[in-house]
Amino acid sequence: MITGGEDSLLAGRGWLFGLALAAVIAAVIIGGIQSIARVAAVLVPIMGLIYVFAALLVIGLSAEHILGALALVMDDAFTGQAASGGILGAMVIGFQRALFSNEAGIGSASIAHSAVKTEAPASEGIAALLEPLIDTVIICSLSSLVILTTAIPQGLMGSELVGIELTSAAFAWHFSWAPYVIAVAALLFAFSSALAWSYYGLKGWSYLVGEGRLRAIFFQMIFCGFIALGCMLEIRAVLDFSDAMTFLIALPNILMLYLFAPMVRRDVSEYIAAIKAR
Repeated sequence: MITGGEDSLLAGRGWLFGLALAAVIAAVIIGGIQSIARVAAVLVPIMGLIYVFAALLVIGLSAEHILGALALVMDDAFTGQAASGGILGAMVIGFQRALFSNEAGIGSASIAHSAVKTEAPASEGIAALLEPLIDTVIICSLSSLVILTTAIPQGLMGSELVGIELTSAAFAWHFSWAPYVIAVAALLFAFSSALAWSYYGLKGWSYLVGEGRLRAIFFQMIFCGFIALGCMLEIRAVLDFSDAMTFLIALPNILMLYLFAPMVRRDVSEYIAAIKAR
């Protein structure tokens, strides 16, 4: 389950957590409680900065293992062990987690950026390049270093902990209160992601069936229902389903990116030339 494991207060009560989360999200996207969305817009960047600071602190406390961690990464990537473990399989998992993390290549970011009123669309594309950089290159790399410098040396990898539980245990090795901060940060990240995807889905739904308040509410109710359902399922089933859906979204979008690449290249060149001419 995604409710914290067998020792969690919500253990066996995924439905309760799911209903509560779905109700809050419904209040934002259906009821129009904008204050909650504004609070999330403020808290999420703050939690992101707190997470980055905490990760750097944990890595610093395990500084003696940094070189060993980097050596392990290089060794597993370029030696026979990686080949025997299945390079293709490792690449597939890497692509899955990267797409799930930053959504690069699936076209979702363009929906959000299209709402911005600007005379230079290329500027939005350039700004969007920062999103995968911050999300994956910085935050996810820090998470991996936390695991490599603490979880592996301290023997936490031998346990049944996976995913965020393993990361949380690595933080808890240094600070007993850290899992609570990680839990709040993950909840806020998930909350903001759900709000964003409700907007993406609504735009696609409106394109297919047309605009209309009742049609929008119908989609939003279905969306919230799936949020509640997802909290009742095993995390592996949720990830497998999301990977399959991400592939279905990414395939046509990536094909279109190649077809429209000349147009994008021209727009970017004109935008850069206009900046240089100022």
